[in-house]
Amino acid sequence: MEKLRQVAGVVAPLDRVDVDTDQIIPKQFLKRVERSGYGAFLFNDWRYLTDGSPNPEFELNRPELRDAKILVSGRNFGCGSSREHAAWALHDYGFRAVVAPSYADIFLSNCYQTGIVPVTLPEAQVSELIRRALEGACRATVDLEALEIWSDDGFRVSFELDLFRRRCLMEGLDEIGLTLEHEVDIKRYERERALRPSWVA
Repeated sequence: MEKLRQVAGVVAPLDRVDVDTDQIIPKQFLKRVERSGYGAFLFNDWRYLTDGSPNPEFELNRPELRDAKILVSGRNFGCGSSREHAAWALHDYGFRAVVAPSYADIFLSNCYQTGIVPVTLPEAQVSELIRRALEGACRATVDLEALEIWSDDGFRVSFELDLFRRRCLMEGLDEIGLTLEHEVDIKRYERERALRPSWVA
């Protein structure tokens, strides 16, 4: 995973609650075996009309949000099925942080494993950030070192993040990366094990 110290960019407001994983990445697109290629289908049923043209009413289709890095949405974001493809689709689209009052537990874990910073803020603060983003182009920074998020137009709040998860995001470590931190010890164990007589006859 890429190392994340800060996520800075345009804030995309998605003023909806209970955004489920089937809306984030509909089931018909879960045919790929790699993590890439899902961004094109992010929020597919909301982004496009039945004829395949962009839905002008959908928030993320606003031209100024095309390169957004931070998604802000309502409570219980990522509910529904446990598909990790939802986090993959958000990441592949370009999002590196999500801000919401609460998340589904499995989706939250998938964010960390994918390299997305899930920021949890009180509903009032989330609503304020959504309001600012809906009024016009809003740029913000999510700072993992300071544990703060601030916008260019004066919004500034602190947030909490599990220290272990924070370290993993800042050092770009997924579960494989964490295991490889012990590569020297693993190789030593394997060498020593090979010298021991097998108990299997």
